[in-house]
Amino acid sequence: MRAILERSSLLKSLNHVHRVVERRNTIPILSNVLIRASGSELTLKATDLDLEILETVPAEVGRAGATTVPAHMLYDIVRKLPDGAEVALETAPDGQTVLVRSGRSSFSLQMLPETDFPDLTTGQFPVRFELPATAFKTLIDRTQFAISTEETRYYLNGIYLHTPTVEGRTLLRAVATDGHRLARAQTSVPEGADGMPGIIIPRKTVGEIQKLLDTPDPAALAAIEISDTKIRVTFGPVVLTSKLIDGTFPDYARVIPQGNDKALKVDRATFSDAVDRVSTIASERGRAVKLSLGDDGRLSLTVNNPDSGSATEELDVDYSASPLDIGFNSRYLLDIAGQLKTATALFRFADPGSPTLIQDEGDDDALYVLMPMRV
Repeated sequence: MRAILERSSLLKSLNHVHRVVERRNTIPILSNVLIRASGSELTLKATDLDLEILETVPAEVGRAGATTVPAHMLYDIVRKLPDGAEVALETAPDGQTVLVRSGRSSFSLQMLPETDFPDLTTGQFPVRFELPATAFKTLIDRTQFAISTEETRYYLNGIYLHTPTVEGRTLLRAVATDGHRLARAQTSVPEGADGMPGIIIPRKTVGEIQKLLDTPDPAALAAIEISDTKIRVTFGPVVLTSKLIDGTFPDYARVIPQGNDKALKVDRATFSDAVDRVSTIASERGRAVKLSLGDDGRLSLTVNNPDSGSATEELDVDYSASPLDIGFNSRYLLDIAGQLKTATALFRFADPGSPTLIQDEGDDDALYVLMPMRV
């Protein structure tokens, strides 16, 4: 194998694929990136056996072939080369090493045979549809923060993607919850997705999809393929394949409150800034902030910490129901406020011990449920 390509192209691809590779591996081949040169392009692939990323970049191929080299080491080498450099990759005559050359720099890396490299992409993907990359990114961005990190409830360690029909309209809906809060976002179902099985996309895969769709072109499309056990996302030159979480997501509709009749409307940015300020006093363990609502159109935010002091801030709000005192984890409040898009946030309360519904005013495509705390 011999190929020459621009340092910037190689670095961009390695930046995508090397993140999948775990720093510590008991299986040596999983520490490597598979490099395949053919035609006029170079293909790089990395996997951790649960997630695989493949990316293709233009290259000047002098001799077709394939091999594997340590992923993080190759990434670090290319990252430290000067801008504008050309990089040559070539398997050595001894069949044991890969030579990496650029300018006056030369590196020799130990390689492993490409025949040992595992392949996650085998199997059929009966469901295939395309979705605007911005819409897919929005679904993930607005729900990923609520993914549980509690490994015992592994079925909550991802985003639940499914296609419910609500009032005659079929939706593509993403849901995540950690038991303390729930995030739900939805969009119109794209052609080909109707009837897809409900799937749980793992946390690590969600993070890689977010990075992949970091700044998508508004007109770009993401191709999504689904089987009972895997998901494959193709976006531009990158193909991401991942195993799904094998579990049953709970009936989340049961925890979304329906009878919360106390409505609060507040400027989203003002509320978020005020919570951020008063929570400076909150303890790391509890992070509790109390919301006190009166019938005078005032919201009082209070934090008391026996070890450091107290903080209070008042806001003018739109609230006309009976007085209410309720406490929340300030970090959770800020996470949700950060996902709201309109100028006005709408809160719907029932009582101090019941879950609260939070959403943008006039927008039903995303909603959040937050459990209260005792304060």
